[in-house]
This record gives sequence, structure tokens and C-alpha cells, in this order.
Amino acid sequence: MALPKKARIISAVLLLAVAIGGVLYLNRPESSASTQSTDDAYVLADFTTVAPQVSGTVDSVMVEDNQLVKKGDLLAIIDDRDFVAALNAAKAEVASARAGIASLQAHLIQQETAIRQAQAAVAADDAALKLASVNQTRYRNLATDGSGTVQARQQAEAQLSIQQARGETSQAGLQAARQQVDILKADLEKARAALAHAQAAQATAELKLSYTRITAPIGGTIGQKSVRIGAFVNAGKPLLAIVPLDAVYVTANYRETQLARVQKGQAVDIEVDALPGETLQGTVDSLGPASGVTYSAVAPHNATGNFTKIVQRLPVRIRIDPDQPAAAKLRVGMSVTPKIRIR
Repeated sequence: MALPKKARIISAVLLLAVAIGGVLYLNRPESSASTQSTDDAYVLADFTTVAPQVSGTVDSVMVEDNQLVKKGDLLAIIDDRDFVAALNAAKAEVASARAGIASLQAHLIQQETAIRQAQAAVAADDAALKLASVNQTRYRNLATDGSGTVQARQQAEAQLSIQQARGETSQAGLQAARQQVDILKADLEKARAALAHAQAAQATAELKLSYTRITAPIGGTIGQKSVRIGAFVNAGKPLLAIVPLDAVYVTANYRETQLARVQKGQAVDIEVDALPGETLQGTVDSLGPASGVTYSAVAPHNATGNFTKIVQRLPVRIRIDPDQPAAAKLRVGMSVTPKIRIR
């Protein structure tokens, strides 16, 4: 039976409205949705790799795989006999440098005494020189008027010459004694520099000795443990990792077309593949500054030839809200599906 004309018109209008609505829905921006989700998301943590700062043979290992440790806990000990010997040698160098300084300081005190002795000798020679000069003048006058002999005058002149030579010798001795003080002071500065160098070497030896005790830089769970008793380890080679499971977070790689209205502080529902039926709560912590492909060593962007546009993904960091018992079950690398609530 044919429909009435009015019914046909209404049906056509409804079909047109549905078609227009479908076109608008299919062509709406992806970012306009009230929630944004992705399955390209994983649980991560800023774990720390522990490596020795000195090379040596492992003497003891205090931890096991998957063990919980606190910051400062002792993880392993490297045989320290070589480092103790080096520290003792450094301490001996310090003691020797200090003894050298003490010896030079004593020589400086002794040299001050030698200077005073030289000054006294100069004063005595000056007095003797004055006396010889007076005698020479007197005997010369006596010889001139015939009251004295020529021999006495010659002896007085000779004595004056001798005293003048002695005076010059005393002056030279005094100057040498004073110059020796400058030499000793320079040697003292050199000895103090040697002491500073020896003390620095001792501090370095003490630091290297402390490095034989490997401690946990952060608290967390032990992973990737490869250290064994008796093994020789090299400085900088990783021995284990410490994963802070109490500070895990989610990194979700959203399509760029989803992020127009995503902002810091928005609530997130997190479904964990390993925890069916559990939904954790989180908060958008930050948006990444660049897409992952931007950091690639070989840029994928082709500036020549044909071009195919590919939607990029940018990382969004999601913080796990505290006081959720299920969060203790999270492990790094787990796959999750976060849903950011835009409205």
C-alpha cells in the first residue's frame, strides 16, 4: 500500500536529517570527543642503573633479584686491599710533607739566630774598625812630628786595613744570612704546596676507597642484577638497576588529532591489561614537547618526491593518583589503556 504524500515527505526529511547527521558525525574533529583513549600506552618509571666507580674484584653481594632496598643500603663490596694500600701511601706522603714544613720552619728560626749573630759580628767589626782608624790617625801624627816610629804607623795602617776587610766580610755574612731567609721561605711555600698536593691525593684515595662500598642511590626494587661474588667489574659497567615502583607513571602516545583539548590536570581512567576489572585513576601530568619520531637519528621526513601524510603521535605523561591499592601491582612495561576525560 502506498504511503500518503505527507508520510513520504516526513520520511524523506527524516532520512535527509539522518544522512546529514551521519556526515557531520563522521567529519567531526577527533579532538571534540568527551574522552580520548589510546592503547599505545605503557607503565614506566625513572629507574637508576648502578655501576661501580672503581674497578676491582667483587668481595660481597648483599642483595638478591627483585629485593626491595632503601636509599643508602649496601648493595655490594669490592675488594679494597689495593685501595687501603694506596690510602696508606697517601697518608705517608702527607706526613712527610708536614715533616718537611716543620723542618723548614725550624731552619727559619735557626736562621734568625744566625742573622743576629751576623749583626753582632758586624757591630763588633765596626767598633774595631773605628778603633783602628783612630790608632792609625794617632800614629801617623806621632810619626810626622817625630814622636812615634814609622813601624808603629805602618802597624796601625795595616791593622786598619785588616779591620776594613773584616768589616766587609761581616757585612757579606749578614747579607748572605738574610738572603738565606728568602730561600727558606720559598722552600717553605714549595713544601706547603707539596702538602696540599699530598692532601689532595689522600682525599682522592679516601674517595676511591669509599667507592668500594656500592650503595643504593635511590629506594626501589632490584632488577637486571648481574653482579656476582668473585667477578671482576670495571668502572662504569652496570651491575644492576633499581626501579622505584612507588613512583611509576604512564606514558601514552596519543595521535596529534586527539590532543587539541587535552590539558594538564585532567582526570584519567586507566585500564591495565594485567589487572582485568581494575580501573586506576590518574591525572594528566604533562604533554611531550615533540613526537617520538622527532628524536630519531635518521629523520623520516622526505623533502623530495611524493609525500604521504602520516598522523604523528605525541607522548602524554600521566601521574598515578595516590592511595590506590591496585597501584602496588603495577610493573614497568605493562600495557594500559588510558581514557582522558575532557569534560
